[in-house]
Amino acid sequence: MSAPETSDPAVVAAEAELARLRAEAEAAEAHLKAAQARAALAAAQAEAARARLAGPAAPPLADPSTSSGTDSAVAPAAPPDVDPSTSSGTDSAVAPAASVAEPPRSVAEPVEASKPAPDGPLNADQVQAVIAGYTFAADTLDLGALMNGDAVPQAQIRIPLGMMNRHGLVAGATGTGKTRTLQGLAEQLAAKGVPVFAADIKGDLSGVATPGEPSEKLLARTQAIGQDWAPAASVTEYFALGGIGKGVPVRATVSAFGPLLLSKVLGLNATQESSLGLVFHYADANGLALVDLSDLRAVLTYLTSDDGKAELKNLGGLSAATAGVILRELITFADDGADVFFGEPEFDVREFLRSAPDGRGIVSLLEVPGVADKPALFSTFLMYLLAELFEILPEVGDLDKPKLVFFFDEAHLLFTDASKDFTAAIVQTVRLIRSKGVGVFFVTQTPKDVPSDVLAQLGSRVQHALRAFTPDDAKALRATVGTYPRSGYDLERVLQELGTGEAIVTVMSEKGAPTPVAWTRLRAPQGLMSPTPESAIDAAVAASPLLPKYGAAIDRESAREILTARMNAANEAAAAEEAALAKAKADAEFAKQQAAIDKAKAASDKRAQDEYERLLKKTSGTTRTTRSTQKSPLEQILGSKSTQTILNGVIRGMFGTGRR
Repeated sequence: MSAPETSDPAVVAAEAELARLRAEAEAAEAHLKAAQARAALAAAQAEAARARLAGPAAPPLADPSTSSGTDSAVAPAAPPDVDPSTSSGTDSAVAPAASVAEPPRSVAEPVEASKPAPDGPLNADQVQAVIAGYTFAADTLDLGALMNGDAVPQAQIRIPLGMMNRHGLVAGATGTGKTRTLQGLAEQLAAKGVPVFAADIKGDLSGVATPGEPSEKLLARTQAIGQDWAPAASVTEYFALGGIGKGVPVRATVSAFGPLLLSKVLGLNATQESSLGLVFHYADANGLALVDLSDLRAVLTYLTSDDGKAELKNLGGLSAATAGVILRELITFADDGADVFFGEPEFDVREFLRSAPDGRGIVSLLEVPGVADKPALFSTFLMYLLAELFEILPEVGDLDKPKLVFFFDEAHLLFTDASKDFTAAIVQTVRLIRSKGVGVFFVTQTPKDVPSDVLAQLGSRVQHALRAFTPDDAKALRATVGTYPRSGYDLERVLQELGTGEAIVTVMSEKGAPTPVAWTRLRAPQGLMSPTPESAIDAAVAASPLLPKYGAAIDRESAREILTARMNAANEAAAAEEAALAKAKADAEFAKQQAAIDKAKAASDKRAQDEYERLLKKTSGTTRTTRSTQKSPLEQILGSKSTQTILNGVIRGMFGTGRR
């Protein structure tokens, strides 16, 4: 009777899944106990080796208070997630085992104090120096734990929170974990009340808004570096450049962007830059609002047309050829996708400085997937954003924590094909915006992607693994090594052997000096290390309080409409004038023709009159006398034909002379 119940596929699947999870839990527990036992054994062996090496009368190599950290530093056992290739690279950095068997040296000899530990590149004194170098009195962000053959959880690598406005660099080859480093820093900053902005080019930073998912590998790694990991989500706001993509639209007006920044983005020379400034001046003086690129193009088109030639001449210093060059550059710039960024409502960059009601900083993610093929668009927005922040934020000096931290992922896009003027503008902005309480972190593949003038402004460096497959790569690697302080590492080799999630770190201390170089296994983010589901992003965008303010584009009357109306009015006036001229011409032609007709008629009448007079003269010439007598009215009546007829009738009647 019970057979049908146990054969239910859903029940069977649930029981199988339960059994699998139980087995995994037991295996994880056993694995953890085994790792702890190996670590304890390794610590005991290391202590015994040091005792044999020092001899019974020699003092210990490290202070008793830090012996636990030293023990951990020489533990040879690697956590389960360490890549075998990395372990082999680490082993090659270890001092030869034969050094343990050397005869004891005298206590007075200083050589033994600098002898590296058997299982790591750093000796006990160097480990203590790292611990001291990364111990700060003020609030800090935790990067991870020192690696010395194995993780040293007592040696935590940190960045002072107050030094985050001194800028930094996170670099490394693809797949080395730099995006996760960025995510971990952003999470900690937000948790400490610091707003964060990041350009999420590939979309994989959106996981910061979703709690992470624990796993056996993750927990083993975090426990090994002393991280008390727990899943957590950060308050996140999504933005989209020009409304393309998922997020609150971000737009700016051309007027606010300004001629200086726009000319640098367009790559204009000094003459063209000053000419563009004249165009902005003309638009401002004539009440022509430059909202989008079409407005600026309309102004330039108008000035180079027949209607605007006089005004172009009055500007002075702006030739038609220069205006044509600027117009062509604008068309190319718009074709590159920048036209979607310009418009209204204009985004207020102070929206990036907001905090959540519980005091946590808001992580603002600019979702720009696909912008890699539009570097002009990406760099334009970043430069405008920095310029706007520098413009509106007051001078605050060095704060306990920054007002905002920027992370520029894929920073090489910012500098690709950048002009010298553009790079100079970035250098100046990075140098000066520190005093506004804003920190800037560049995230890229190699340090050579960032100009040296910009690198000189960066206080903290987190360098993930580098690859040297070509002579140029090897040269860049040596150049990178040369920029680090002296340390106990062979950095040219170590930088190529770092495992995923490991980095060479040096930061700026509270005193403004660089900290010791530390091979670090970095902390794991507490958020999801994969993109947040699109449905969750859509819901977050729909619930954003900024969407009603910036969601719908506004197309108010601007330069394009004003100039179009002006040109239409001019065309209508020209058409009316042309019609009036045509009518006047027609009237003149009619009057001319009428005058000709009248003249011809007058001439005809004159000829007829002349002919009449001629005939009259001719007829009057045949009478007996040339003198005509004036007849009286009675004579005229009696002499008329009618009177003659009547008289003839009367006479015939009286005298009977009429025909019977």
